[in-house]
Parts: sequence; C-alpha cells; structure tokens
Amino acid sequence: MQIAAGKFKATCLKLMEEVSKSHEAVVITKRGKPIARLLAIEEENPGSLFGFLKDSVISEKDIVEPIEEVWNANR
Repeated sequence: MQIAAGKFKATCLKLMEEVSKSHEAVVITKRGKPIARLLAIEEENPGSLFGFLKDSVISEKDIVEPIEEVWNANR
C-alpha cells in the first residue's frame, strides 16, 4: 500500500493501527517517490525462557550414578 505524505500526516494514527493489526507495510511517498515505510514491530521477546525446553531432553540412564568407564587418556 502506498500513501502520499500529506494524506499520511492526516491519517497517521489510523494507519498505525491498521498496520499493527494487518502487518501489511505502508510506503509513504513525497511527490510520487518513496521516502519511508511504516511497518508493524514484531515481538522480539516471545516471552519468558523459563520452561522453554520442557520435555525436550531424554534421559536414558541415571545422571547421578558414577560412570564405570576406563579412559585411555594415559596411553
């Protein structure tokens, strides 16, 4: 969608609300040339990271039990 700068100035608040809802960009023109673009801001922080990885880890063994494995580090 394109709109002339003068018309944008008169309907700025209404256009901001429309862009916020529709997420469609509005190009603002001056004398027919694009000079600015009005975009909706996408939420950068989708929420708390607490619990983000819930149910994504699979434990096959006891993670507290010592490992009975001989390493070949001294060879």
